[in-house]
Amino acid sequence: MTKKHAYITTAIPYVNGLPHVGHAMDYMLADVWARYSRQNGREVRFQAGVDEHGNKIAAKAASQNQTPQEYVDQTHVNFKNMIAELNISVTDFIRTTDAHHVAAVQYIWQKLVEAGCIYKGSYEGWYCQGCEAFVTDKEAADNNGVCPDHQTPYQRLSEENYYFKTSAFSDNIRQAIESNKMRIVPEFRKKEFLELMKDGLKDVSVSRPRKNLSWGVPVPGDDNQVMYVWLDALSNYITVIGYPDRPEEWQSFWPADVQVIGKDILRFHAGIWPAMLMALDLPLPKVLLVHGFINSGGMKMAKSLGNGVGPADIIPDYGAEAFRYYFLRHVPTQDDGDFTWEKFEAAYNGELGNDLGNLVQRVAKMVQSYQAGVIGDAPQSEHDMGPYRQAMESYMFDQAMDEIWLIVRSLNQYIERVQPWQVAKNRDKDPEAESHLSEILAHACGTLLQVSDMLRPFMPQTADKIHDMFASGVVPSELTPLFPRKYIHTLDPRASKTEPQVK
Repeated sequence: MTKKHAYITTAIPYVNGLPHVGHAMDYMLADVWARYSRQNGREVRFQAGVDEHGNKIAAKAASQNQTPQEYVDQTHVNFKNMIAELNISVTDFIRTTDAHHVAAVQYIWQKLVEAGCIYKGSYEGWYCQGCEAFVTDKEAADNNGVCPDHQTPYQRLSEENYYFKTSAFSDNIRQAIESNKMRIVPEFRKKEFLELMKDGLKDVSVSRPRKNLSWGVPVPGDDNQVMYVWLDALSNYITVIGYPDRPEEWQSFWPADVQVIGKDILRFHAGIWPAMLMALDLPLPKVLLVHGFINSGGMKMAKSLGNGVGPADIIPDYGAEAFRYYFLRHVPTQDDGDFTWEKFEAAYNGELGNDLGNLVQRVAKMVQSYQAGVIGDAPQSEHDMGPYRQAMESYMFDQAMDEIWLIVRSLNQYIERVQPWQVAKNRDKDPEAESHLSEILAHACGTLLQVSDMLRPFMPQTADKIHDMFASGVVPSELTPLFPRKYIHTLDPRASKTEPQVK
C-alpha cells in the first residue's frame, strides 16, 4: 500500500425493501478493507448509500399513498440504521435524490453528449422492472421469458430512448480487464465476464420517456425523457466524493481502490461503468471485489421460502460482533456461502465463546491470581504475519480470519502444554518458577494483543476489549465474558437429555 489515500465503495441498494444479508455482506467486506487501510496509515473515504429513483420506487410509494420523495425520505433510514448496527465505518452516505448528485449526473450526461457517446434511438424488446434492465431476445428465450432473479415475466416494450455507446469501448474494456488494469476478483468472475462480452458490449438505453418513467433525474434539454437508473446510480461513486465541482477532493481519492459488489451486478460495473469513465476521461477503479450469495442449508434465501435471515434476526440475541464474525469467516469472501442456525451457534459457542472468549478470560484470571493483575513486559509476539497479510492483500478475508484462529488455537495449546497453574504451585520450591510463570503469562498477553490487532478490521469492538484488557500492563479487576454461551436455536449440550429443547 503506497497510496496515501484509499477509497472503498459499496453498491447502492434500492430502498423499496428492507436491508438483507446481501447488503450486510457489501458493507462488512468494504469495512474490513477500510479498517485495514487505516491500520496501514491511509486516509480513507468509504462510501455507502441508496438508489432512490426508478419505477419500482414510484410504484411502492403509490401503493402506500405517498409521493416518491416522502417514501424514500422514510425508507432510506433502514439502511443507515443497519450500517450503524453493524458498526460499519462509512464516511460518506449518498442518496441519489441529493441535490448535488442530481446536478452532477446532469453534468455527466452533458459531458457524454459532448463526447459523442449519447444518441437517440428506438427500442423494442424485453425489459425486467425488478432488475431495471433491458434484456436481449436470446436472454429472454434462454430464461423462458421469465427473469430468474425475480421470477416475473419480462415485459415487451417499444419506446424512444437515448442510448450510450457502450459498444465503442468494448476493446478498451476487454484490454483493461485482461491486463488487470481494472482487476476483477475472483479470477473466475473475470473469466465469466470476458466470456459474456466476447462478441462485444451492446449499446445501452440510458433514458426512458417520462410517461413510462416519471421518477428520476430529468434529461438536460429534453423534458420528455428521464435518465434511466443505471447511469444515475453508477455515477454516485464519483459524485459522492465531489465530482465534478470539488476537484481537489475527488482527485485525491479517485480511482477507487476497491469497489465491493454482488455477483448479480458485475455486468453493469464491469461493462457500463468503465465505459462511462472512459468517455469522461477518468481512471478506472483498481479492483472490483465480487462476492456471492448466501444460501440457507444449501437453498437460496428468500422470504417466500421462509428461510431468510437478516441482521435483525441475529444481532439482538448475539450482538453485531458475532454477526460480523460468522459472515466474514464462514462465508467465503469471493464465493457463495451458507447459513444455518446450527452452523451459527456452533461457531458462536465453539469458536467465539470457547476458543477466543475462554482464552482471554483464562489468561486475564491467571494474571490476576498469580501476579496481582500486573502483566509486566509483554513481549512482541513472534507469530508470522505473512500469511495473514497475504490473505488480506488478496481479498480473501475469510482466510485471514483462519490465520487469526490458528494463533488463537496455538495459544490455547501452548497453555495446556506448559500448565502455568502447575508452575505457580511450584513457586515455593523452585526459585526459577516465578520468572518462568511471568514469562508464560507475558507471552500469552503479548499474543492476545497481536490477535486484537489482527481482529480489528473484522471485530473492532472485540479487538478494543482485548486491547484494553492487556495493553496497559495491568488487568482490570472486573472481567466480563466476551461471548457468554447461548443456545437459542440448538440444544445446549450441557442440558439433560430429558429437558425440552429451547427454540
